[in-house]
Amino acid sequence: MDQAGVKKAAPDTGAMPMYVHPAFTTTRETALGILRERAYGVFVVPTATAPTAVHLPFLTYEDGDEALRVELHVARANPIHKLIGEGCPALLICNGPDAYITPEWYGMPNEVPTWTYTAVHLTGTARVLSENMNRDHIDRMVSFFEARMPEKAPWTTESLAPQKMAMMMKAIVTIELRIDGVQAQLKLIQHKDETRHRGAIAGLRRRPDADSHAIADLMQETLDARLAANRAEAP
Repeated sequence: MDQAGVKKAAPDTGAMPMYVHPAFTTTRETALGILRERAYGVFVVPTATAPTAVHLPFLTYEDGDEALRVELHVARANPIHKLIGEGCPALLICNGPDAYITPEWYGMPNEVPTWTYTAVHLTGTARVLSENMNRDHIDRMVSFFEARMPEKAPWTTESLAPQKMAMMMKAIVTIELRIDGVQAQLKLIQHKDETRHRGAIAGLRRRPDADSHAIADLMQETLDARLAANRAEAP
C-alpha cells in the first residue's frame, strides 16, 4: 500500500501517538472542524496490561487561549471510568470518512493501492466529573445533536418523567479530557499530481458508498486549493 514516499519525514521523538506525514498535515482549525462535525470517536485509557477503549459521542470546547477540552460520558457499568481515578493520561481518536483507492484510477503505470482517510488524535488528562454535573452535560449534548435535525422540534430531557431522569443520571459517569496535544492527518493523496488526483476523484465518485463520495469531495477541495495557490504564485 502507498505510504506517500515523496520524502522521508524527520523522526518524531515526541510522545504524540500518531505519525503524521508532512504531506498530510493540516491546521488546528481544520482539526477542530473535524471534531465538531464528527463528534464521535474512540476514548482510550491505559492500564497496566493493555489499553481499554470505548466508542462514544463527545463535545468539544475552547476555553480561551487555545485551551481545549472534551466532555463525554460512559455507562456507570463500564469499568473504564474506574481506571481514571483522580486523573490519568488518555487518548481520543476521531475518524472521518475513509476510502480505498485502486491504482488503476490514476491512469499511470507503476502505481500502488492506498487508503485515504481523515483522523484527529487528542491527548490529555482525563478526570471524572461530579455526578451533579451529569444533567448539564447531557442537556448540552442532546441540544448539540438535536440541532442537526431541523425537520423536527428538538427533543429535550424535560420530556422524561423525573424518576426516569434521576435513574438515567445515576446510570452514567461524565468525563472531562483536558487536551494538551492535537494531531490531525488528512491523507488525501496530496503528494500526487493533478492527473492522478483527478483520476482518483472520478473513480471514487463512481463508488456507491457515502465515504467514497465524502473523500472525493475533500480531495476536490484540496486540489482546488492547491491549484489556486499555484496560480497566485505564478508570475
